[in-house]
Amino acid sequence: MGAVQLLAEPLELRCGAKLPHRIAKSALSEQLGDRRNRPSPELVELYRTWARGGSGLLCTGNVMVDPAALGEPRNVALPAKPDAAEYRGWADAVTGTGAQLWVQLNHPGRQSPRFLSRQPVAPSAVPFETRGIRSVFAPPRELSGDEIEAIIDRFALAALTFVEAGFSGVQLHGAHGYLISQFLSPLTNRRTDVWGRERSRFLLEVVRAVRAAIGDSVPLSVKLNSADFQRGGFTEEESLTVVRELGEAGIDLLEVSGGTYERAAMMGVTRESTGRREAYFLDYATKARKVTDVALMVTGGFSTADGMADALRFGALDVIGLGRPLTVAPDLVGRLLDGEEIGAERRCPKTGVRLADSWLEIQWHTQQMHRIAAGKPVDVRRGALRSLVHAGISDPLNAFRRVRG
Repeated sequence: MGAVQLLAEPLELRCGAKLPHRIAKSALSEQLGDRRNRPSPELVELYRTWARGGSGLLCTGNVMVDPAALGEPRNVALPAKPDAAEYRGWADAVTGTGAQLWVQLNHPGRQSPRFLSRQPVAPSAVPFETRGIRSVFAPPRELSGDEIEAIIDRFALAALTFVEAGFSGVQLHGAHGYLISQFLSPLTNRRTDVWGRERSRFLLEVVRAVRAAIGDSVPLSVKLNSADFQRGGFTEEESLTVVRELGEAGIDLLEVSGGTYERAAMMGVTRESTGRREAYFLDYATKARKVTDVALMVTGGFSTADGMADALRFGALDVIGLGRPLTVAPDLVGRLLDGEEIGAERRCPKTGVRLADSWLEIQWHTQQMHRIAAGKPVDVRRGALRSLVHAGISDPLNAFRRVRG
């Protein structure tokens, strides 16, 4: 079977839902909520563009389950008393395209900046160790048992709300150092109660609560770290145990990622051997396949149709995730499936300063998303200095507008 034919094959998930083909747009934090953290018209237009561009599965980015706990000022966030009608326009963005739109639900935990949370919450009161990052995030307060239960309920309420609004699936963000990931890691979860003795308990309870809320026929996904890549953190062996537990808990799709703000493997820090196979976490997915029959999705590092097809033939994964390349070419998936000789590109400029480039990587692609959302063409010649200056002005302004709003 040729590469295009293989990529175009539908995939039936455990719950019976079908993905139209094997290429998905993975979650990217869009920063396109309005002042009250509701979906803006620009956010709807962005997803309409991506859906028309051919993606079979679209995962939203960072919808926060608690409006008082934001990772970024313009996150979409579920209000205390949500109304599904507020999200139907977003769900309707994919109408007529055959694409599925899944909402990614998240809670930042300690990864809520000082200008948004003077005292964020976490499994344990463990501040960031890295000096530069510590200046951005205030030391967190340890959650009480009742607060943990309330957050689990918020995940379930958010999932039900978005499914009622017309979203066809739910993904739980359990990676990149956010709250679920914090519960899993011994570096950030030092509790002595059941939530600490069984560090996967929080994630599994969220999965159970969400599944009870949305029913058995709605796809439920988890994005999980393969490891924290930090000494003393969440290890690959522990992650594989969680993978097995998630399969037993009845999820439909597992997306593999890795790293935290302090060790950002999801930004491209990777072993050379894995890079040659066009996927940062493909080696881990091979191991995960041995402990679960849940459909596996790997995001990051893919560049060509042949490389994507080879990964599918290898048998380690079922779905190819594309993220930032779709901010450069929003119609990339459709062109790949049409057999066009085109590669997935990451065109972000570099300054040569590691910390600045980590921030620039996010900001440059976010600004491209905002251009697409505004109906403007992508600006691949946008330079590093211009992007950083724009971010340095817009981020504080967005935070101020949120407070004023």
